[in-house]
Amino acid sequence: MNTILIKAFQLLLCLSLLVVLHEGGHFGFAKLFKTRVTRFYLFSNWGFHLFSSYDNWFRRLLGKPLVTKRGKEGKNLFAWLRNTYYRLTGQADKVQTEDLGNKEYDPEAGTEYGIGWLPIGGYVAIAGMIDETNQKLEGEAQPWEFRSKTVWQRFLIMVGGVLMNLITAFVIYCGIMFFVGEDRLPMQNIKRGFAFNPEAEALGFRDGDIPIRADGEALGAWGGQILRDVTDAQTVTVLREGKEVTLVMPQERPDLLHVMKMQPAFMAPISVALIDSVLADGPAARVGIKAGARLLAVDGTPVQYWNDYDSLYLRRQDVLSMKGCTHADSVRLRQMQLVFLNPEAAAPDTASLRLDDSYMMGVIRHTDLLDYEIEHIDYTWLTCVPAGLKLGWNTLTNYVGDMKYVATKEGAQEVGSFIAIGNLFPGTWDWLRFWMMTAMLSIVLAVMNILPIPGLDGGHVVILLYEAVTGHQPSERVMVWLEYIGMGCLLALMLLAFGNDFRRFIL
Repeated sequence: MNTILIKAFQLLLCLSLLVVLHEGGHFGFAKLFKTRVTRFYLFSNWGFHLFSSYDNWFRRLLGKPLVTKRGKEGKNLFAWLRNTYYRLTGQADKVQTEDLGNKEYDPEAGTEYGIGWLPIGGYVAIAGMIDETNQKLEGEAQPWEFRSKTVWQRFLIMVGGVLMNLITAFVIYCGIMFFVGEDRLPMQNIKRGFAFNPEAEALGFRDGDIPIRADGEALGAWGGQILRDVTDAQTVTVLREGKEVTLVMPQERPDLLHVMKMQPAFMAPISVALIDSVLADGPAARVGIKAGARLLAVDGTPVQYWNDYDSLYLRRQDVLSMKGCTHADSVRLRQMQLVFLNPEAAAPDTASLRLDDSYMMGVIRHTDLLDYEIEHIDYTWLTCVPAGLKLGWNTLTNYVGDMKYVATKEGAQEVGSFIAIGNLFPGTWDWLRFWMMTAMLSIVLAVMNILPIPGLDGGHVVILLYEAVTGHQPSERVMVWLEYIGMGCLLALMLLAFGNDFRRFIL
């Protein structure tokens, strides 16, 4: 439970910060151009009356008279509960009768700041603008309204949020480079090379190869970018037994999304099958395996590296996932005949091990990556800026490039909601991981908002570009319908995301 709360708190803190900064971008440009902002809200009041009022659709079901006037006490359920609490606690002076969250703009009061009831996003209500707040435009355009500003001023107001999110991400990355620095594991330092799955071997890779160049460009440090560079390249140069070998990639090859989901992995650093520690009372401990032991064979198949063990393990999982797999099959697949060599033992031992309910041995593996020489780079005030900008730019271009997968069946299944995003945060508090995630999500928020979907900033930008080209603004009726269409698209995307998370939970 503590892990869930820590992840949830990190997610809430991260998104709250990013939403306030995003909306602050709109707010700042609006104030710069002397445009009135009626409300600045963290979180949303969208659908407030739908969920908090005895609305007409509900009254029709009950056969009740329709509500024709708003603002009466008791009509708003939240207001009624609040006022009841005040009366019961002797605070009658705090009883209010106006609808919550629906106050008209008071030019003397300035901007209303608040927190919405629905913890999703946020908004600034700009006078004279048709947006998700569904305000009506009445009378002639006033000088302080959004609709009276020039096209380029309105354009800057609309892209202000996206610009603020990009600036936030770049500032965070620069700050991380300055205060923490960067740890890099150059590809050449992975002395044992990589293990490749059968699909990678079909492209020409061999176990022990070390990719060093893609399309003639030197590969950087080991990390997620390497897999992207290798799968996108036309040619890949590898070190094979100390010699450079150039592999020509075929035109028909798996895309990045497919490669990332491969089991066993497309490529993974080779790690010797050594055991760092053994979990107390786990399957390995019960058969006498000790910390520092080396795995030699599984069910008669020699095992030198953990990659070999993973291949054997995944074959068992494939059988388990097949239709018609019986309970007897499950019990049989949990049994392993192991040959291992304990530290300081004169000869190997053989034992029959039964995996736990999660099909785990109960050991902590030794990772060879810790044995390789890792380069640490410290940055000054001057050098941290280009390093941070480069990291931010790579993150931005990679995310934009990956957007094409959303239109595929596999990509749509990977879309996640707040549950999936929250699981990206660590279960223990780690400031470095928190700020890295915040920077990445700031870029995600910027890209998602600039999409040309009505209701998002990108949808407003497209309308402004149309006006700049044609010299005409769409009618208010068209703008309202575009907002409805956009909200429908966003609702469908949210349902897809929550549906995917629910599917992952029950599987």
